[in-house]
Amino acid sequence: MKIVADANIPHVVECFSTIGEVHTLSGREINKNVVADADILLVRSITPVFADLLTGSNVRYVATATIGFDHIDVDFLRHNSIGFASAPGSNANSAAEYVIAALLEIAQKHNITLEGKSIGVVGVGNVGSKVAKKCKALGMKVLLNDPPLYRQTDDPKYLQLQDLYNCDFITFHTPLTFDGIDKTFHLADESFFKSLKKGCVFINASRGAVADSKALEESINTKRLKAVALDVWENEPKIDMKLLEKVDIGSPHIAGYSLDGKIAGLIMIYKSICEFFSIEPEHDIHDFLPEPEVKKIEIKDESKSDQEILQDVISQVYSIKRDDENLRQISIEPAENIGIFFDQLRKNYPIRREFQNTKVILKDINSSLAKKLHGIGFKVVTSDK
Repeated sequence: MKIVADANIPHVVECFSTIGEVHTLSGREINKNVVADADILLVRSITPVFADLLTGSNVRYVATATIGFDHIDVDFLRHNSIGFASAPGSNANSAAEYVIAALLEIAQKHNITLEGKSIGVVGVGNVGSKVAKKCKALGMKVLLNDPPLYRQTDDPKYLQLQDLYNCDFITFHTPLTFDGIDKTFHLADESFFKSLKKGCVFINASRGAVADSKALEESINTKRLKAVALDVWENEPKIDMKLLEKVDIGSPHIAGYSLDGKIAGLIMIYKSICEFFSIEPEHDIHDFLPEPEVKKIEIKDESKSDQEILQDVISQVYSIKRDDENLRQISIEPAENIGIFFDQLRKNYPIRREFQNTKVILKDINSSLAKKLHGIGFKVVTSDK
């Protein structure tokens, strides 16, 4: 079988060569001619997979190694008996860790104590639910908004969006949809931003077009927002350079880019395809995950505040500041290279491991610090072990 794959899926050749002949290329280079004689198409989020790409091709199975699939016409696939798989939840923990890193970075920059502050989580699926859990571990008051989940469960914990307007922080984790009662395109519009509590911190790690860029920029200009962290942008990869200049943290759509999340997504679609074609899988996640670079961190000085120590520990495992600095280098590129530079940052993203791979050594594993470290995902042990 011929397999066409986005080259940005790590270890895709090693993994899928047990099934067929793998041809890799940039996700933006995957076109009708490339997939014409392919049996399997493997993509990430930047390749639109609609009728114009697949009509007349030999493709029998499409898989995206991402949790979202708004870039896939699943109805077309179903009507044409083309198999489909995504990787729900695979990089959810990675994206949630990104949010925690962003919260701590912004808190340091603006001298904010997170404990006791309120945060509204818009979209409580795989990512949002993990964000909520980690924020609770930090001692934050968490408010949830998810209309589909409210209709399914009738659980009063899912509030109306306007009930989140008075939060100190608000973070978006919704899919991008353009119609229906749960339309999320420009959900964060001019009216939304004007309704927020003055001094709110806004975070978007879902899809760029969930927020209206012009309205967001205006809310920064008028100081309605105290700070903004953006991992996603309208019109990626040709992002709004003026908006980048004004946000506190900017990154190139990499919130879910931990190696753990990428490999989990790889294995999920690999096993789905093996099942579809009745092939015995030969690989699992452990075949492609190396030892973490930071295996343990010992905290010898516990005199600092919990928040200061948390940020120090996280920065040793994942530097969100480095992602921000790397993206800001785009400003020296000529306008015609902005999209290329953005994509290259994603393609050449350095290995990032999740908190769960690092052991934190403390004197008191029953302390509030230990509980917070454990709550956001680290392994915590005493210094005598």
